[in-house]
Amino acid sequence: MELPPEERAKKAKEICFDLLAARPRTADELRQALQRKGFDSETVETLLGKLDRAGLVNDAEFAETWVRNRHANQGLSRTALVAELRRKGVDGEIAAQAAEEVDRDSEEQRARELVRKRLGSLGNVDEQTAIRRLLGFLARKGYPQGMAYTVIRDELREFGAEASMLDDVTVD
Repeated sequence: MELPPEERAKKAKEICFDLLAARPRTADELRQALQRKGFDSETVETLLGKLDRAGLVNDAEFAETWVRNRHANQGLSRTALVAELRRKGVDGEIAAQAAEEVDRDSEEQRARELVRKRLGSLGNVDEQTAIRRLLGFLARKGYPQGMAYTVIRDELREFGAEASMLDDVTVD
């Protein structure tokens, strides 16, 4: 049974509002959700235009928020963040602009934090194994190999110095 246009538009709007209530969405995410539910492209595009004009869907704002949260909470690099945004349907230029919020220094600092946190859980492995595991870990987060290697070497040196200082401590 085909719904009249007003009912179809109302149903599509309810779906979008439900999705937006859960978390911010890109226009493309909403478009795909509505298409999966069988809405025609005219209904979808009309509604997305209205949501855009109302300020409820803004890919640039979404991208900025996404970059801030994913970099802080997941430790993702700029490269990985842009790739995620592109998969969510955000225009490449908007994604790159949002990722610029993360400068090289803060990206490197976040990589150092991740390595320090991970060093404690590596257990008793030799240095080459530790480097290999940490390089893989940072690579999965999208960090460039050169930066990752430099950060890992620095942090391993620091970690080794702290560990040898602890070895010198005697307990009476």
